Amino acid sequence: MNDLKMLLFDLDGTLLRSDKTISENTLHSLRRYREKGVLIGVSTSRSEQNALGFTEKLRPEVLITSGGALVKYNDEYIYRAEFSVEETRRIIGLARDVCGCDCEMTADTVEAHYWNYKVEPKKQDKSWGDSIYTDFDDFNQNTLKICVEIFDENAAKRLRELLKDCDCARFSDGYWYKFTRKTATKEKAISVVCSVCGIGTEQIMAFGDDYSDIGMLELCGKGVAMGNAIDEVRERADIVIGSNDDDGIAEYLNMCYTK
Repeated sequence: MNDLKMLLFDLDGTLLRSDKTISENTLHSLRRYREKGVLIGVSTSRSEQNALGFTEKLRPEVLITSGGALVKYNDEYIYRAEFSVEETRRIIGLARDVCGCDCEMTADTVEAHYWNYKVEPKKQDKSWGDSIYTDFDDFNQNTLKICVEIFDENAAKRLRELLKDCDCARFSDGYWYKFTRKTATKEKAISVVCSVCGIGTEQIMAFGDDYSDIGMLELCGKGVAMGNAIDEVRERADIVIGSNDDDGIAEYLNMCYTK
C-alpha cells in the first residue's frame, strides 16, 4: 500500500496485549508512521470513556467507539448514532422478556458506561474502566450501544429476530452480544471518517481479531488478522500476522516500513 493514509486498530486482542497494555515496540512503530503523515485510528466496541484509558500514550487522531456508534476526529465528534430513551427502554424490556429479568446488561452513553453487574467489574478484571451501577428499571437516557449477556443460543437468536432494526454481533470471549443502530457499525464509521478526512477506504490498513472486525477488514484496502484472531477473521483477512502478545503489529509494520 504505497498510498497508505491510515492505520486502524481494534483494541482488545489486537492493539492491546493480554495485560491490556500497548507494547513500546508497537508505539515506536506507530510514531514512525505518524511522522510520515499516516493517521492513527482506533476502532473498538468499548465506550469512549473506557477506551480512553488505554489510548493515552497513543493519542489517535481517529477514535471509533461503541462499535461504530460514536466517532471522533481530532477531538471533535463527527458521527453519533443513538437509541432514544423510548428505544432504549424497548430493548431493555425485550432483553428481559427473552433472557430473564436478571440478565446482565450494559449501556453506553456519550458520557458514561452503565451496568447492572452482579459482581463489581474491577474485581473480575482490574483493567476494566469505570462503570456506573444501575438496575435499568427507570433508565431514561439515550444510548449508543446496549450489550446483553445471553447463555442460550436460541434466546440470542430470538432477541436478534425481535431487534431486526439493530446491528448485532457476538463477542467471542464470552456470551455477550452488542446491539447498536443498523447505521452504527465500524464500517459505517469508517465511511464517515473517510468523507471527513478526504481519503478512500483503499488507503486504510485495518487490524482486528473478532467477529465485529470482519466487515472492517473487508472494507479497507488491507485487512490484517492477528495471529490470535478467531478462525472466521483469519479466513476473511488479506493477511495473518503474529499475535497481540508477540508484537505482531510492530513486526509487521516494521517490515512494511522498510519496503
